[in-house]
Amino acid sequence: MSEAGIEEIVIVGGGTAGWMTAAALSKVLRGRKRIVLVESEEIGTVGVGEATIPMIQRFNQVLEIDEDEFLRETQATFKLGIEFVGWGASGERYIHGFGRIGQDLLTAPFDQYWQRLHAIGQAADLGEYSIARVAALRNKFMRPRTDMPQSPLSEIAYAFHFDASLYARYLRRYAEARGVVRLEGKVAEVRHHEDGGARGGHVRSLVLSDGRRVDGELFIDCSGFRGLLIGETLKVGYEDWTHWLPCDRAVAVPSAATMPRTPYTRATARRAGWQWRIPLQHRTGNGHVFCSRHISEDEATAELMANLDGEALADPRALRFTTGMRERAWDRNVVAIGLSSGFLEPLESTSIHMIQSGISRLLSFFPDRSFAQVDIDEFNRQGRFEYERVRDFIVLHYHLNRRQEPLWRACREMDVPATLEAKMALYRSRGRLVRENNELFAEVAWLQVMHGQGLRAQGHHPLVDLLDEREVKDYLDSVRAVIAQCVDVMPTHDEFLARCASGNLPRSGDRT
Repeated sequence: MSEAGIEEIVIVGGGTAGWMTAAALSKVLRGRKRIVLVESEEIGTVGVGEATIPMIQRFNQVLEIDEDEFLRETQATFKLGIEFVGWGASGERYIHGFGRIGQDLLTAPFDQYWQRLHAIGQAADLGEYSIARVAALRNKFMRPRTDMPQSPLSEIAYAFHFDASLYARYLRRYAEARGVVRLEGKVAEVRHHEDGGARGGHVRSLVLSDGRRVDGELFIDCSGFRGLLIGETLKVGYEDWTHWLPCDRAVAVPSAATMPRTPYTRATARRAGWQWRIPLQHRTGNGHVFCSRHISEDEATAELMANLDGEALADPRALRFTTGMRERAWDRNVVAIGLSSGFLEPLESTSIHMIQSGISRLLSFFPDRSFAQVDIDEFNRQGRFEYERVRDFIVLHYHLNRRQEPLWRACREMDVPATLEAKMALYRSRGRLVRENNELFAEVAWLQVMHGQGLRAQGHHPLVDLLDEREVKDYLDSVRAVIAQCVDVMPTHDEFLARCASGNLPRSGDRT
């Protein structure tokens, strides 16, 4: 082992971010580093990040977590996408489904052939060419059939809804079993290296309120919005993006579970924000994200409580936030992960993924005691790119609307980031979509939101015209028919969950 290797890692804060970090490091580092997590039961966690995107499967796979056990321990359900209600205009709805749409044909993507026929009224709704979207609307679910590589059943992409507090508890057990030491206590003081050398200004230790000292070499800030180390201690600034994403408050409340449990999240536009609905096995998570300039907290709470599907199980809980990101998520020997590094509202369920990608990036650039600045700079560059591109995708939802309330008119009329304007212009021209540098949301995601909220392509890829109209229509009809037939054979979401609970469940590739 290199003499310059990091030996002591300290994580400040628990919750989803802290325990995801602890679990991942304990697995990948195989007990060869000392990992200490400091948290206080007296300090609450945000705990509303209950919906995910398909990349969460990779995280669980790295940890070698049994998926059925995970579902039982976290009261999870499956998720095929997000239904957006009233975002384009009141009464309209569409689903942003996971996975691909259609099957590519010859020289252009499938959606280009669909654009050609849609322009002349000869194509079905875009969602009918997506197995995730068709299955979601019919409350169907199954894992992908890897033994059927030519079938849409092999391409089912999914994520989860789960109880974030149960997930953190589950990962805590996992991490502690692999050697992570948890210390209960509040941080009273942060001490620095005082020498003027390479470590000058680096965090040296934490002093807890009872006087205990926790020394470390690498400190990971999972202290939430507070940013105890990255913000309060190292004074790294925070970029405010509320001029693009004006919502700055949320109120959350659980309600009784209702049947059937839908395999999708729902986001419903309200007059000054939007409401989420996340179905779990034991309850439904609900919340209202809103702009305090256009509606009061009392009004927003009343609107949420009047639109629950079941009986409220607790008192509503209010949250305040500023959408944006840290100027640097890694500064000196402190790495911010989770809310301490930035916040993007939960519209596309990216919060837990941003934790996951921060952990992955840290492992890619894991330091030695020299903390090479070139590595830190690249870590921060990649993190900024990810945050900005996810920001653009969320701004897109607000900007493409035809609603008449003041908040929505302001969002429609605002100047958007140049990177987003370029994407919309490219799509308007010929329906083209380009995924740059493996940004989080692929072309199919942008397609569904742009079209779902009323942005229309003025043309299509010229090479689509190599086939005549009848050939294109026959192909689209065949894809649509095959998807419908595949969904016919899928069990309902609740049936599949029952099999998970019983343990009598086929693995991926097995017959149902």
